[in-house]
Amino acid sequence: MSRSAWLSISILLLSAVSFLLSLSACGGGASSGPPPAKASYRLGAAALSPASVTAGGTATATITVTPVNGYTGSVSLSCSSITGATLPPICSFSASPVVISGAAAATSTLTLSTSIGTPDTSVTTTVTGSDANDLAPGNGPQTLTLTMASVIQHVVIIFQENRTPDNLFQGLCLPPNGNPRNCNSTNPTASQYDIASSGTDSTEATITLGPIDLGTTATNGNPDNYDLSHAHSAFVDMCDLNPATGKCAMDGANLIPNSCESSTGHCPPPPNPQFMYVYPNDVQPYLTMAKQYAFADHMFQTNAGPSFPAHQFIISGTSAPTATSPLFAAENPGGVAGATGCIAPAGATVKLIDAAGSETSNPPIYPCFEHPTLTDSLDNANISWRYYAPSAGSIWTAPDAIEHMCVPSAPRGGECTGSDWTAMSPKVVVNQDQSNAQILTDIASTQLQQVSWVIPTGQDSDHARSNNGCGPSWVTSIVNAIGNSPYWSNTVVILTWDDWGGWYDHVPPAVIVNNSSWGSGYVYGFRVPMVVMSPYAKPAYISHITHDFGSILKFIESNFNLPSLGYADAPADDLSDIFNFAQNPIGFQTIQQPPPPLDAATCASASGPATDPDDD
Repeated sequence: MSRSAWLSISILLLSAVSFLLSLSACGGGASSGPPPAKASYRLGAAALSPASVTAGGTATATITVTPVNGYTGSVSLSCSSITGATLPPICSFSASPVVISGAAAATSTLTLSTSIGTPDTSVTTTVTGSDANDLAPGNGPQTLTLTMASVIQHVVIIFQENRTPDNLFQGLCLPPNGNPRNCNSTNPTASQYDIASSGTDSTEATITLGPIDLGTTATNGNPDNYDLSHAHSAFVDMCDLNPATGKCAMDGANLIPNSCESSTGHCPPPPNPQFMYVYPNDVQPYLTMAKQYAFADHMFQTNAGPSFPAHQFIISGTSAPTATSPLFAAENPGGVAGATGCIAPAGATVKLIDAAGSETSNPPIYPCFEHPTLTDSLDNANISWRYYAPSAGSIWTAPDAIEHMCVPSAPRGGECTGSDWTAMSPKVVVNQDQSNAQILTDIASTQLQQVSWVIPTGQDSDHARSNNGCGPSWVTSIVNAIGNSPYWSNTVVILTWDDWGGWYDHVPPAVIVNNSSWGSGYVYGFRVPMVVMSPYAKPAYISHITHDFGSILKFIESNFNLPSLGYADAPADDLSDIFNFAQNPIGFQTIQQPPPPLDAATCASASGPATDPDDD
């Protein structure tokens, strides 16, 4: 064999050896390292007990660690993830690590401690382990599900009529409920109410607010039986918008028209009828509620107009005629007399307002609308609700203007035939007053629904020229019934007013007129009072945070884990500044009823037809 042939064979042999060595280095051949670790344990998890808790409660489950392949040693347990709650439960184990000393399984108790402020939700917890070799369980992590119910199980919205903080709650600045130092209308501190005792009119004159009866019963000797316009045009007058700044000057209240009853002998009303405050003794229960619980002095009606659209906002966050319309129903219906909403007679119309604030750019329409409401969200989540109202066809009975709720029996006129109205236990309950209040019967018989709207009759309201002074008695009866029942521990009562009623108020709202943002041209209106009562409302708290009707809807959505309607609820806050779920729950103190002739018994016997006034 030649030298060159031997050289070629040697090179081939060296290449083969090199190739085999590279295979060995890459694992392609027999390995000399230790074999992979085998699973050493399995994890088991019993169902949580209880499977459902009220926020603030705890649930437990037994976690079982079973050795396999003869493993002895420790296994550390952990909750690798907790999803489904913005305030996730705290996860803890009675033993971790768990020690395995033989063939027998070992156990540990998992405890999930929930936070009291958590809304309705479902929480998924993943439990895993790690042994001495940092290995997970052979059968993988274990998943547990816990259903959580909010500590607030009932929300009651009492919707009163037509007042401002300056008009109705002046008594917080006067003896015996307070003094002028309690109020500051320019820069209130946390302990001062933003309430003014005087205002400026369109001539730049300063007008001191004078006292007036709440009702027409002359309890203080001046039954000036008049009403003030609270149409959108009255809003424009009182606002006196500065186009350059987009702010209301709040100096045009004196331009608001009034109407009165000549038969009373008090017509026309006294000078400056818009610049008045209600005698404190007429509304003492309201003042007591405000001092004991949370009073919001920057609560605004969402719409810049009267009651009919305001009541649409409190149930659905809009008065738009359709789900996608950029317009809003802006006024109370007119055209012909009779019922309103989807059972209004032919010829009834309601004005629409556009993003520029014009009520003439579009023709009026029949006052029957079709869009989602909060009641739809409640129904979809199987959350019970009831709407207590004065009458079918009232401008204060919001469901009668929603077509899928009313289901009118005729295209124009007729009756609401939807199941909300006609079921064996209807969700819309009409013809309510103090003499037959089903809300009180439902509380007493433990039938209070999870969400309730309570609307007064004209006499039981605080509406000027139609109430008889019994509004505070009506509200007090409801608040006391809840407070002195088992419901108090899990209920929030929200008392607010549907519009400003034409009365002077000094705080300007945020005015949006830019033709682009939602609500432009009609959102927002003037201040209305709001009192929030609950064991978890901050005691004697004054909220200077800006709220509106959308805030109430958003609070309900947050509490019951409901989707947003996408209307006034979307940009609003959720009233969270008003609550402290970590505080010791406030025990209820019975609110003293007004003395005769405005006490509960007299007001119940004096209740008249369950209707609303001619609210304009």
